[in-house]
Amino acid sequence: MINIGIPRALLYYQYFPMWKTFFEELGGEVVISPPTTKDIIALGASRVVADTCLPVKVFLGHVLSLMGKCDYIFIPTIRSLKSKIYNCSKFLGLPEMTKAVITECPPVLDINIDMNKGIKSIYRAIDKLGRYFTRNTSEIKRASLNAWQVHLDYRQLMSNKILTPPEAMERIQGLDKAENSYLRTETGTYSGNPASTQPNIALIGHPYLLYDEYLNHRLIHRLEQSGNKVLTPEMLTSDELESASVKLAGTTYWTYGEEVVGAGEHYLKDGVDGIIGILTFGCGPDSLMMEMVRRRANKLGTTPFMSIVLEEHTAETGIITRLEAFLDMINRRKRGNQ
Repeated sequence: MINIGIPRALLYYQYFPMWKTFFEELGGEVVISPPTTKDIIALGASRVVADTCLPVKVFLGHVLSLMGKCDYIFIPTIRSLKSKIYNCSKFLGLPEMTKAVITECPPVLDINIDMNKGIKSIYRAIDKLGRYFTRNTSEIKRASLNAWQVHLDYRQLMSNKILTPPEAMERIQGLDKAENSYLRTETGTYSGNPASTQPNIALIGHPYLLYDEYLNHRLIHRLEQSGNKVLTPEMLTSDELESASVKLAGTTYWTYGEEVVGAGEHYLKDGVDGIIGILTFGCGPDSLMMEMVRRRANKLGTTPFMSIVLEEHTAETGIITRLEAFLDMINRRKRGNQ
């Protein structure tokens, strides 16, 4: 049996159920790297120059944590998911960078996804990836169709049940037996809400920042422990994200920009009690998109907005202090409006 290592970083939270299904359908066994730790970041940072962005350092650390545990490392190249909309350069050269700086890395399984080359190029790329496991084209097609359906179900589960990716993964695996008290209605609103005194706090940003508990110092857990309902971009449908993104920024150039501008615009119009934007130091596209949301929030003047910039030396105490002040302000506003 072939063991495929999948780093718990970058695109993991968006696509892991799909990847796992595809490889297991073809007889492979998936090995996931452990959650991020200080040592994992240090390992990744030791292989690249200091100016390399934090998410890439984290990713390389996760690759190194898989050494000796798998036969292959899966590192897809996702160039574009829509025509004339492109991904960040850190995704485009990730397989080559990994092989260059981690010379002891096992063979890399790479698949090139670029919608600008047409859907047939995607089919050829999937078939090429599947041939590492079988020469049977029908088996590869069946595995890819089942994997895609799992991805659609995964996305629908998060938007319908108002779940984060980790919660949805647990639900898929049958590890989470509790039903979420929030449900999406046909109009896109939430049913089953607790008392209106519970603040709704929206987090906007990329999944590799929102759900990596080490990087963000358990931000979601802290918000929930303080009695807040947390809403994230994955709890919205693709149509909601796209329409809100177009309204705020027009046609976006960057893939995954909707996770910031689309989610920000939607939650601003939805009337949440506060929005927290998460980005990493030195990320130009994210800085621009987060600034657009901040200006929009200031213009509307109805929803407090705060951004948190993460880097290797971000102190937990600083995040806690800013978070407590932000939540105190929101609670005062809610009490004043009652």
